Amino acid sequence: MTNLLRRWNQLSLVKRIIIGLIVGIILAIIVPNVAKPIGIFGSLFVGALKAVAPILVFFLVMSAISQHKSGQKTNMKSIIVLYLLGTFLAGLVAVVASFIFPVTLTLGAGAENVSPPGGVVEVLKALLLNIVSNPITALSNANYIGILAWALLLGLALKKAPEATKTMISNFSDALSQIVRWVINFAPIGIMGLVADTIATNGIESLVDYGQLLLLLVGCMFFMALVVNPIITFINIRQNPYPLVLKCLKDSGITAFFTRSSAANIPVNMNLCEKLGLDKDTYSVSIPLGATVNMAGAAITISVLTLAAVNTLGIKVDIGTALILSLLSAVSACGASGVAGGSLLLIPLACSLFGIPNDVAMQVVGVGFVVGVIQDSCETALNSSTDVLLTAVSEFRQWRKEGKKIVIPRK
Repeated sequence: MTNLLRRWNQLSLVKRIIIGLIVGIILAIIVPNVAKPIGIFGSLFVGALKAVAPILVFFLVMSAISQHKSGQKTNMKSIIVLYLLGTFLAGLVAVVASFIFPVTLTLGAGAENVSPPGGVVEVLKALLLNIVSNPITALSNANYIGILAWALLLGLALKKAPEATKTMISNFSDALSQIVRWVINFAPIGIMGLVADTIATNGIESLVDYGQLLLLLVGCMFFMALVVNPIITFINIRQNPYPLVLKCLKDSGITAFFTRSSAANIPVNMNLCEKLGLDKDTYSVSIPLGATVNMAGAAITISVLTLAAVNTLGIKVDIGTALILSLLSAVSACGASGVAGGSLLLIPLACSLFGIPNDVAMQVVGVGFVVGVIQDSCETALNSSTDVLLTAVSEFRQWRKEGKKIVIPRK
């Protein structure tokens, strides 16, 4: 048994996750009655990630800001610009793809008498209210915009605090990162439970029914990851972008695909940034920030599902409204939670632009949860891997200007 455990631990996390995935599928197909109770492991895994992620972001950002020395160079401005640009382009890609490959949904009652007025004030209002949310409420509700705001303020307020206080906060941050690593080590068991329960309950045919929608969602995310992101990377670093892009997808995206939480993937991303030789003062802020506001995958999900509802209801969309939707998707995506399924709850905000009633919009959200097994995993993989990619791109751009050689480690 000891030798078996040692061999198991010697396997990479990705290999262990694949084994858990295969075991879950086999159990769901062969013994579905046994597979459903095993789903508790999946619930425990997701619950543990949801529990630790908000407080992890809070202490990581607060620690990084409080320990930042005045005069130290960081690339935060360019990173934020890249985050916002990437999220907007993702929404635009989704809108264009939805026009080229329109899909429709099967919706129930409540879809009649739809008349489009619309506005985006509600989105901005919600974001502002989230910023000033009570910190305890923000932590308990996983309101990452509020958590980020309070972490930034407390970090700034603690910049002149004694070193012992800063060290204590840093120790809390390190301890929480270690807890997340422990939880992620249980990913193979958790994923086995999630897959077994999902397939045993809904059947694989539940995904086949929405095959066209899934193809559009995943296709947009792949296009963003393998075409748009490499273009952004090449423009900034002026060399072959794919070694860096594929490195981020392999080391960050695969783990995020299975954990389905950008916030929980923060320690993995920070470890990757360290391997890439990036400045800790920069990535210790940009990675938690990215898990909150860099949401290219969320922008794609919001745009595709909203336009699927629009097509289903026969609403005509002009180019101007489509561009507004791209911007609205980007703004809405910035308010998406860094946990599984966060973007789906923002679909009603985008649907309101076309006057789609809330009861119909919530039916669209329901469709999102059906395809969420694949959609949310791909979305998180894109979001989380892009956090590292754009952080690296910003710093490598500075290296290029200074004449430094950019080397992407293979391992």
